Amino acid sequence: MPFDLGLGSVLWMSAVILVAGFVRGYSGFGYSAIVIAASSVVMSPLHFVAVVVILEFVMSLQAWKGAGPSVDWKRVLCLLAGAAVGLPAGLWALTAISENAARAVISGYVLAMCVLLLLGLRMRAEVRGVPANVGAGLISGLANAPGMGGLPVAAFFAAQPMQANVFRATLIAYFPLLDIYSAPLYWWHGLVTWDTLWASLYALPLTLVGNWLGGRHFFGTDPQEFRRFAILLLAALALLGLGRALI
Repeated sequence: MPFDLGLGSVLWMSAVILVAGFVRGYSGFGYSAIVIAASSVVMSPLHFVAVVVILEFVMSLQAWKGAGPSVDWKRVLCLLAGAAVGLPAGLWALTAISENAARAVISGYVLAMCVLLLLGLRMRAEVRGVPANVGAGLISGLANAPGMGGLPVAAFFAAQPMQANVFRATLIAYFPLLDIYSAPLYWWHGLVTWDTLWASLYALPLTLVGNWLGGRHFFGTDPQEFRRFAILLLAALALLGLGRALI
């Protein structure tokens, strides 16, 4: 089994990946955060970082059709400029600490982002300035060290009165470019192995099936209400990981 996982851990991760794909298909976010937070319960959370980045890249390519004309490329470039600095710093810090410390840092970050998303902070106008968007990219890069660079950007955009199509298209354009930049840095820090590739191949069909089911909105729940449920689920997984780190 990849990463020397036992049968129980494989079943746990299989269920998590399917649910995470469903959540992403239904609400548009949360895949990487759910998988990484859940993986910290049964293994080092750093093992699945490159796996979720590969799978997010595939899902972003699937979502690209028709998004091009709505992309705010100025924002994308600003975000990438910040991430170019933040990601190497984040990887250096995260790979220099113990497994339990990494688990605690990742779980604490996820909990903080859940609180921020649940608060639903709102700005009166869009933040289009270069410094603010580069700053958001810097935070995103730091957060992408454990493969979760999407949460701070999604929270930053959600707080602004952005048009929905621009919001979605800009994220779709940013994430694959961030992933392409991240891949060689993950390899350099030893986060890409043969186990990464085998786990990605195993997880891909579960991810795509979950994403397809979520996209069909089989539940009669409003997407906004489901997003709240997804955030609470993510917070619960982060608490499990934090408990594992402290015990």
